[in-house]
Amino acid sequence: MYLHQWYQSLYDAIPDIEREAADFAQAEGLDRFAGAVGTYQGSSGCPARLPDYVMDAIAEANRVDVLPAVQIADEMRVLVKDVYGDEYDVCVTNTAEASLRVAFETLVAPPSMRKGDQYRARSLQIYGEDAEWGGGYGRAFPPKYRHFAMDRTVAGGELGIDGKSLTNLDTLFVRAPGVKYEIHGVRQNTVALMTGLDVDGTMAAMERTASRHSAYVSAVHAVGYDTPGWGFGQTGEGAPELMKRLGGLARDWDVPYIVDCATCLPVVGIDPRAIDADIMIYSMDKAGRSPIGGLMIGKAEPMNVIRKSMGWIGPRSGGTSSYGKGVFSMHDPGRDSLVGMLAFLRMMVNEPTRVTDPVDGMHRILMEELDGFPAHFRDDLIVTPSYHMGGIELNYANTWKGGDKGLPLYNLEDLVAGTNAIDAACMAMGQAGTTIYGGNVLIGPGLGMIDGDGRLREDATRATFRGLVKAFEIVARHAGVA
Repeated sequence: MYLHQWYQSLYDAIPDIEREAADFAQAEGLDRFAGAVGTYQGSSGCPARLPDYVMDAIAEANRVDVLPAVQIADEMRVLVKDVYGDEYDVCVTNTAEASLRVAFETLVAPPSMRKGDQYRARSLQIYGEDAEWGGGYGRAFPPKYRHFAMDRTVAGGELGIDGKSLTNLDTLFVRAPGVKYEIHGVRQNTVALMTGLDVDGTMAAMERTASRHSAYVSAVHAVGYDTPGWGFGQTGEGAPELMKRLGGLARDWDVPYIVDCATCLPVVGIDPRAIDADIMIYSMDKAGRSPIGGLMIGKAEPMNVIRKSMGWIGPRSGGTSSYGKGVFSMHDPGRDSLVGMLAFLRMMVNEPTRVTDPVDGMHRILMEELDGFPAHFRDDLIVTPSYHMGGIELNYANTWKGGDKGLPLYNLEDLVAGTNAIDAACMAMGQAGTTIYGGNVLIGPGLGMIDGDGRLREDATRATFRGLVKAFEIVARHAGVA
């Protein structure tokens, strides 16, 4: 059976897989958590509930008759400087995607207010999982990657991710040595299997590409996870080695280093100083549990430009801060989002164990439940707890070995199109949709595994993981690889 036929047979078996999964949930009593748990809160379409301390802060702010937004923004500014030093600053947008847009348009794209033709600029990044989010702001180079952002998530073309591209900005995609680029899934597309990424070889390839486009290089961009499934398995002091060396590359070329840490956390996560990042961007309603908002933390010089574009720099009448109009004031997060985000950041500074303890507890329970994983593949799993991502990465890409089929490797399109059989099994057990693609399972506590104070609910966590493990077992059996 060829690979595309194998995936088609799994797609055809989804109704049977769902029935088995639902029967298992009922027999094991997992159905009592139906509609109340999920493996990961990393989507703004299904974020975690707000913690009590965040909701209380928002309610308290709304009992104050006069509370200027600039006052909240400046309190956040002081908190960030307390953590990272006076050389760093902060700005907030209404979403992480808005933060990416602001960063790319202010720091990477060519200027538009000068006479004559615009020059071209090119952002440099690794061709890997999730690279299309930042990569979508430029036109793909080489042209063979023009499809990369075309059909991600829902809409394609001008109304999809591909339509984000900025005037005269290109994205240089660099293939990373050691990464396996393979076609997988029902919605057939390239899956970048990144656990074997060769750091030295990748940096040599990045240098060659930068040199070849030396007149145009305007930024280095990276996806900001710190786990093996995104190519960051080789760790250095305080941060993945690859992240640090990408920062060095940006310094050599005197261009911004922008790190998209959307589903990760500041404060308890990677320190921007450890990787020499100019800008780190977080989606604070994902791993963070604040109202939706994009948090940008970075060096004072590039952040000064970003703050001007958001109207956060001093008003014309004087003063160091404002909350006024800039070119990107359409991305204003609003006062309540600022209040909630500030409350969550304060908690991480003052009580970081409220975030780190659930990660430790989930890891312990997951390792116990993995005893039930298909035995043939158990030793091939890479389980990585990460405070940076506020959760765990379970990578199973190494189940494919020696030319034999392993556990099905779905892509992001499969997740959105409903053609991922593992996800279908979990949902049939009453769980929220999973985040499984590229051989990675992303796990976080936000969907029902923690209470309002942020403490881990062990019964709900164990039920969620038991269902996840069973989903893999059912699918492996239908795939003929159990």
